[in-house]
This record gives sequence, C-alpha cells and structure tokens, in this order.
Amino acid sequence: MPTPLPLLPGQLIDGRPVMLGVLGGGQLGRMFVHAAQALGYETVVLDPDRHSPAGRISHHFIEADYRDADALRELAARAAAITTEFENVPAEALAELARARPVAPAAGAVAIAQDRIREKAHFARCAERSGVAPAPYAVIESEADLADVPADLLPGILKTARLGYDGKGQARVATRGELAAAWRGMGGVACVLEQLLPLALECSVIVARGRDGQVVALPVQRNLHRGGILSVTEVYEGNVPRALASQAQAATVDIANQLGYVGVLCVEYFVLQDGRLVVNEMAPRPHNSGHYTVDACDASQFDLQVRTLAGLPLPQPRQHSAAIMLNLLGDLWFDAAGAPRTVPWPDVLALPGAHLHLYGKTEARRGRKMGHLTFTGPDAASVRERALAAAALLGIEAF
Repeated sequence: MPTPLPLLPGQLIDGRPVMLGVLGGGQLGRMFVHAAQALGYETVVLDPDRHSPAGRISHHFIEADYRDADALRELAARAAAITTEFENVPAEALAELARARPVAPAAGAVAIAQDRIREKAHFARCAERSGVAPAPYAVIESEADLADVPADLLPGILKTARLGYDGKGQARVATRGELAAAWRGMGGVACVLEQLLPLALECSVIVARGRDGQVVALPVQRNLHRGGILSVTEVYEGNVPRALASQAQAATVDIANQLGYVGVLCVEYFVLQDGRLVVNEMAPRPHNSGHYTVDACDASQFDLQVRTLAGLPLPQPRQHSAAIMLNLLGDLWFDAAGAPRTVPWPDVLALPGAHLHLYGKTEARRGRKMGHLTFTGPDAASVRERALAAAALLGIEAF
C-alpha cells in the first residue's frame, strides 16, 4: 500500500529514518539529496552510472537502468516516497512505482512535459485563462504536414517533439526547403515548428505545489542562454518589469493547477520586444535557473521538492539577497588551445558573496555542466560587479 503522508523529519519506519528515493543521479538529484539529508531523511538513488553525483553521496545507491523491473521494485521497497530529477526518465517507470509508493511529480504530468506536442496543447488550453500563449506553431509528423505548414510560421525553429534539451534536437529554418531538409535530417520524427519571434529577453518561474493544492512561487528569474545552454541567471528587484513578473507567476501557477501537479515545476518564457509574454516550455523538476535559491532564499527549490514529496507545509519562500548565478561548463577547465588548465578558484573565492557549487563530476567535457557559481549581496549593482569580475577571471563572456 502507498505510504501514508506526511512523512515527518525524524520519523522512524521499522526503526530507521524515513528514506526518500530519486530516479536520476545527476546534479539536481545531488542537491535534492543534500536538502533531504538536512531534514534528517535518508536517501536512495537509482541511476545507471555508478559514478553519478547523487549516487556518490546518497545513503543507498542502485546502479541500474530506469526500466529495470528488479531495480524499480528495490527502489519501491526502500523508499517511502519517490521523485525524479530529470524530465526524460521513463514515465512508465514512475507509473509503476506509483502503484506502491507516493510519487511526485506524477507520470502523467511528466509524460506531457516529455512531448512538445502535448505540452503546447496544454499551454494553449491554459492560455484561455491566463492570456499567456505559446508561440504560433504547427505539428509536423508526416510529409503531408510539411506541405500544410502556414507560410507565416517561417522563419521558424523546428524542434523534435521528444528528447530535446539544452538546445539539442532543434534547427532554425527560413524556407520550406530548409524545413523539409531539417525534418528529414532529424529522421522524420514528430516535430513542432515554432514561429521565430523577436525576443527581448528570457525568463523562468519555479513553483511548488502540494497534494492539497497549495502553491508557492519563487521570484521570476531572468535568464541568458548561450549555445542553447543556460549561462547566466539574474534575480533581484527590477530584473523584469513588475507587471510582467506577476503575469508570469500567475500563468505558471495556472499551468501547475491545470495539471493537478505535485512537486516542483519550472516554466520558461520569452518576453517579446513589444512586451508580450510567451510561454516556451516546462520542466517537471527543479531547474538550473533556480540554483541561486540555495544561497539567496530562505527555502531553496530543493527544500520545496522535499516538502512536496513528503507532504510537509509550504510556506512562501523569501529571497533575502540579490543574486546572479553563472553556469560553469567543462570548457572552463581548458585553455584556448584545448589543453587542460587549472581554474583560478582562489581568485574567484576571494570575491565577496561568492558561493561555489561543484557537482562532483570526475571528468570535465566541453558543454558539460560541472557546477555553478552564485553571487549574493545587498543590491543588484554590487552583485553584478562581482559576478562580472568572476566571469573575467574564468573566461566567461560578459553579460
């Protein structure tokens, strides 16, 4: 039978502290494990990589594929409740686990986030209430769909419906010929073509929703992507216009409510040059743009993930410091000629307000997320000055 909730800090089950499970052993799982352990929970991680960042620090680690039936049974036997740290975990694995244990987020919500076609349909339905719609788009699943694409969707961005992240599975196309070539180059899989819009900036909102329907929202994050990967997140008063921030938060709450979502959810938005807000995509988990919350808020996105999973109260988080986060990719571990280099951490850590988080990955590779660096301070100006100084030391392009 499913575990009764709430699961309380310090609670014992069969003489042992409550154990919380997570599918996925990456950096998001690692930070979930830290947050769970801080509240006194034990943790178990399932991941196919024996050197996974979360698996290396968890009380128990199951090295297995996410579809391994025996491993899923062991996870359900050990964990009183289970979450996931990445959106491409098989939804059917979550559904199987939910037969025995509370699982958040639910398989149905994750399945929608895994499929851009279903995701955009959900956004379009929510837009009837919130007024925040996705970019104009067309679904392409066949040669006939190619021929029927409206002319006003070009130029556009072609995206695979499934398994796309960090800019992967995407191509910019300006003509019907480029569109056809790109779609065939992607193997003719189901895709979405989005109209290319004039962007002013990008932002995201993270909410946490409990099983009782209570929702809390974190501040709006202003994001800068480079090469399809998040590079910089800025969070302070005035990072986006106040009315726009309120609209984005309200739209995100509505998206979560209409899903009946339980857990931490991030929704990414475009702000157009004319000031309109457009919803882009969602991630059914904590998000790279929310890492600043560990150092700048009284409850981090990972604290909220633990609370929603365990059925604990959700007080409104408070941001106590202005913050700028720099993503640290494996490129920083190499010089311009491609030779390994020593990253100047002593100089970076000499800057006031620096909080370095490395994820315990044993091999640096270009484009691989190795850690993040958050600067906090009393105001945006001082935080920006120090973050720019760190970027110069590290060889990160100014922003």
